[in-house]
Amino acid sequence: MKIIVTGSLGHISRPLTEELVQKGHAVTVISSKAEKQAAIEALGASAAIGTMEDADFLSATFEGADIVYVMETHGANSFFDPDLDLMAAITNIGRNYKQAIQQSGVKRVVHLSSIGAHTDKGNGILAFHYNVENILRELPDDVSIKFMHPVGFYYNMLAFIPTIKTQGAIVSNYGGDVKDPWVSPFDIAAVIAEEMEKPFDGRIVRYIASDVVSPNEVAGILGEAIGKLDLKWLAIPDEQMLNGMIAAGMNPNIAKGLVEMNASRATGVLYEDYNRNKPTILGKVKLTDFAKEFAAVFNQK
Repeated sequence: MKIIVTGSLGHISRPLTEELVQKGHAVTVISSKAEKQAAIEALGASAAIGTMEDADFLSATFEGADIVYVMETHGANSFFDPDLDLMAAITNIGRNYKQAIQQSGVKRVVHLSSIGAHTDKGNGILAFHYNVENILRELPDDVSIKFMHPVGFYYNMLAFIPTIKTQGAIVSNYGGDVKDPWVSPFDIAAVIAEEMEKPFDGRIVRYIASDVVSPNEVAGILGEAIGKLDLKWLAIPDEQMLNGMIAAGMNPNIAKGLVEMNASRATGVLYEDYNRNKPTILGKVKLTDFAKEFAAVFNQK
């Protein structure tokens, strides 16, 4: 099949591209950076250089594709852009995808969404996934869409490193012994590749998770990996977390959205739909596996 992959060679798109190429599909990877072209072609895929903000480019690239995989991103560094309206920017990308899918005639779409995309209330920054899903749901009924809902990414734990080094603890506005699901990008890529080879019919949602562990268990596993056996996870008030993010230079609206997102773990809002539709099989990559990667990054910094 001819498959279009957005997301350049990111955490999910790279292993997804590798697997699809190995299975014999003709893969085109969209990247905004021309310098990525050689690396994309080295994987056996074709490169299309352009941006998610360019609907005409997307339409031309999607033309003739059997399946398109679409995801939205603005990059972590953009969180510190004081002028960025992240919700508006991501929503605009969603509209561009809708336009490109309609104009190109693509009938099968896999969309990387997220846990929390079932609502736009009480889930903080994740509300933009709800917005984009609803934009894509406006497409004609003959466009089949598989909405992928991964849970929290392991690599987001790398953000714990600064406070571990400065305060000797993981610090967030939630914590405790209630277990949370986490996921590896490799497991997400595997599920997406699997879904691409299954029949498409209507609109479905599939949750993806690799492991289920509590914040206190996370501290224990990561602490052991980095040689800090007394590592603790400290839960602080929302306001303290928010003030710390803003003091570090984060866009205040984005900081507020992240704090609310974390708080939604404790309120249960984040997991409402997940708990009704849990995956029956978890992915292969466990937190103990990721802990080795975490330790390598920790020791580099």
